[in-house]
Amino acid sequence: MSAAEDPGIPPAGDGPEAGLPEGRWSPPSGLMDLLGVAAVLVDAEGRIALWSPQAEDLYGYTAEEALGQYAAPLLVHEEHWDLVLKKFAEVMETGGSWGGTFPVRHKDGSARMVELRNMRLLDDRGDFYALGLATDSPTLRELERDVALSTRLISQSPIGLAILDTDLRYVAVNPALERMHGIPAKEHLGRQYREIMTAAKFEVPEAAMRQVLRTGTPMVDQTTIVGHTPADPGRLHAWSISLYRLDDPQGRVLGVADLVVDVTDRYQAAMEATEARRRLALIADGTARIGTTLEVRQTARELAEVTVPELADVATVDVLDSVLDEHRHDAADGPALFRALAVKAAYPTEAVQAADPPGQTVAYAPDRLATQCVRTGRPILVPRTDERDLARIARDAPSAARLARAGVHSYLLAPLTARGQILGFLGMSRARTPQSFDEDDLALAGELAARAAVCIDNARSHQSVRNAAETLQRSLLPDHPPQLPGLQIASRYRPAQATYEIGGDWYDVLPLGGDRTALVVGDVMGSGIDAAATMGRLRTATSAFADLDLDPAQVLTHLDKITSALEHYIATCVYAIYDPHRAACHLATAGHLPPVLVRHGRHPTFLDLPTGTPLGVGGVPFETTSVHLDPGDQLVLYTDGLVETRHHSLDERLETLLHLLDAPDRSLEDTCDRLLRELRRPEDPDDVALLIARCL
Repeated sequence: MSAAEDPGIPPAGDGPEAGLPEGRWSPPSGLMDLLGVAAVLVDAEGRIALWSPQAEDLYGYTAEEALGQYAAPLLVHEEHWDLVLKKFAEVMETGGSWGGTFPVRHKDGSARMVELRNMRLLDDRGDFYALGLATDSPTLRELERDVALSTRLISQSPIGLAILDTDLRYVAVNPALERMHGIPAKEHLGRQYREIMTAAKFEVPEAAMRQVLRTGTPMVDQTTIVGHTPADPGRLHAWSISLYRLDDPQGRVLGVADLVVDVTDRYQAAMEATEARRRLALIADGTARIGTTLEVRQTARELAEVTVPELADVATVDVLDSVLDEHRHDAADGPALFRALAVKAAYPTEAVQAADPPGQTVAYAPDRLATQCVRTGRPILVPRTDERDLARIARDAPSAARLARAGVHSYLLAPLTARGQILGFLGMSRARTPQSFDEDDLALAGELAARAAVCIDNARSHQSVRNAAETLQRSLLPDHPPQLPGLQIASRYRPAQATYEIGGDWYDVLPLGGDRTALVVGDVMGSGIDAAATMGRLRTATSAFADLDLDPAQVLTHLDKITSALEHYIATCVYAIYDPHRAACHLATAGHLPPVLVRHGRHPTFLDLPTGTPLGVGGVPFETTSVHLDPGDQLVLYTDGLVETRHHSLDERLETLLHLLDAPDRSLEDTCDRLLRELRRPEDPDDVALLIARCL
């Protein structure tokens, strides 16, 4: 759009000739008005014959005061008369010209320095005149300095500068911009901005130029363009663009100045700082998210989830099978046997099918990159993968083909190393992300892998200790209770899942004389092997005291004495003896939650028993309570791990327990499963012992 087409751009002129074709007329320049050039015509005798308005401004005399006067006495101080008359005679006689800076006399008597040009004129009658053109010398010197400065700045400045007219055609281009564009200045001239800057991204500065032309408001460093130029096609550059409208002294819009500064170094520094902040944030995120549980597979999943999609399109976590199976040993020179733990992808991709499914154990040949990574303990970076690389990444040829179809173009491996032992590897690939992995990515992956490896090693060690403790505890618990006189029995034990620490919960069913049966559920406070061992001692003691034919309160009294002798441990317990011949159950509790009585045809209720104090407190007597039981009635004994939770009150959970038991026709096995399914959560931190007895 030209200035004539854009109503926001002032017209080039408003005189009667404004509509003439281009080339026949152009608007007057404001430069002459700025200089204020004065014209004075002197006849052959030295008298002033013509006097311009600018002469009045420069010398101070009006036309009436100057016309007809001798020029020398009026305009020149006396000491300069001889020189002036001599130069005047030379001009008039020879027809030459004379010029220079000369002090003239102003009307107020002061001396003014003016820049003079004198020449002889001839009229149609053959008479000679002297024309004197003059302008204020300081004004002229200032203009000369401005022009010199502008010329130097434009030609020598490292800032690219272009002048474009109102149609956005190049009028001038300085050497700096010529070098930036890689296009000679002469090939710019006369061509429009987008003919030179053809990329779509330059639509933004083009629109900004038109806005500056309309409004006159400059745009300084408001547009940054990133891209390549013919001058340096192999390197990404960044330019900051500033725009200014150019107006002449009369306010006529001449065009727009385009200042271009190469800010590549600053842009790269900013990008590097942004990347550094992103990496630090990713490490902080990994620190917070990796290792939230003492579970190997969960830790591996957390590692994969942290790296995708921030660092990789697809991530896999595999450990050596010998790390999880202490009885297995890998050969130093044969295939490496890995157990896949986690696979994470940023989007649906065939690369996931090429990865090993979590839980699967896969052998990798010695020439595979995964095998080399764990054998050497060194990370492996493949910035740009080819067909041979994919064959060494995948476990087999079909998997390599899947990676190729998925577009995997970059790959890295970071070993999982903890306490000097190599546990496995973190594998990452990029397909949709165009950038290749670099050394910075490898360092970041190594940092995350190292943090995860310690967590995996902790979980592995903890799991080993926990397995030993759980084995000990299960060995101390009874087998499934046999059929007993007048009773049907079901029982369950569940270790804690959230902490992977076994506790001291136990149950027992002890046959007594006279067809009686002792039912016991207890809980040693604490967890680990020590708690399991303490539980075993109390269970053994309970069995011994039961053989003495003591009532429940007496059994708890003896157990209290034993527990008091054990340092740092207390326990809760409920002890019941069922006599089928008298249809009676005698119970006593030591700080334990109340048993549930489910009478046939009625709603479940908690037995109202004296709570008693926990075993190990000492000095407080226990009481025995008797309850009549009919055929079909059920007695439910349990530990607090079944009902206690961080998210609900105990009263609310006990009410839920009663509600779940309000189905007396359900089998005891189904009832046990339902209670554990509805009341237990993976994050619950305590183990559970559950014992249900139904009278026959």
